[in-house]
Formats: sequence, C-alpha cells, structure tokens
Amino acid sequence: MHINDAVFLEDLCPKFRLRQWRKSIHNFTGKSCIYCGNPSESIDHVIPRSQGGLSTTENCVPACLSCNGDKSDKNALYWYRRQKFYDPRRAMAIRAWLEGDLRLAIRLLQWANPHFKVKNKNYINDESEYKAA
Repeated sequence: MHINDAVFLEDLCPKFRLRQWRKSIHNFTGKSCIYCGNPSESIDHVIPRSQGGLSTTENCVPACLSCNGDKSDKNALYWYRRQKFYDPRRAMAIRAWLEGDLRLAIRLLQWANPHFKVKNKNYINDESEYKAA
C-alpha cells in the first residue's frame, strides 16, 4: 500500500483536524492565557478577523474568556499595553508568536512565569525526526 492510497482520519472528519489544531495551540503554552497567564479556555485572533486576520497558528493564541472578550476586535498589542497585568516579557512573546517564532515565544512565557510547564517537550528541545540536509 502506498502512502497516497491511505485515508487519514483528518480527511474523513475535518472537525477532528480543527480540534487537534486548537488543542495543540493550548498545549504550546501549557493551557495558559498568553495575555494574563490564567487558564485558557478560548483561542484569540491577535489580528482580528474583522481587520483581515487569518485563522493560522501565527495569528491564533490561547486566551482566557475574560481577555478574549475584553480585547474584542482591538489590536492585541495596543490593547495589551493598557492592561493592569501588562508584562513586557509577555508582549515580546506575543510579538514572537505573530512572527512565527513559537520557540522564542514559549521561552519568553517561561521567563514571565517560572511555574510555566510545556506539555510538548520535544518542541522546545528540537528533537524532531526531520533534520535539514
């Protein structure tokens, strides 16, 4: 059997792929809100969809319902600077996340919160099976 002949569960059920993607975003931050550090229950678009933001990993961050609702359709960095729980390390982590550097974003979140635990340790240690030639 060739790999092109295989049928994957994600192809049969697109909702499963979406659920797995959302779960992986929460796991990157140890299920904590990227803005305040509380437990995350939702996914927030850093650049709101109403302003042309896409539903990509670089634009979607885990957020608690309070931060997600309060931010609404405002620019995340502009909104975050005005919050009483503002932390420049978290602001740098949001910027790194937007630029696609998830490794740097996770390290900045670890610096901001010493009790932060990453579920996916292989991501931090870069022990992926695919290496550049």
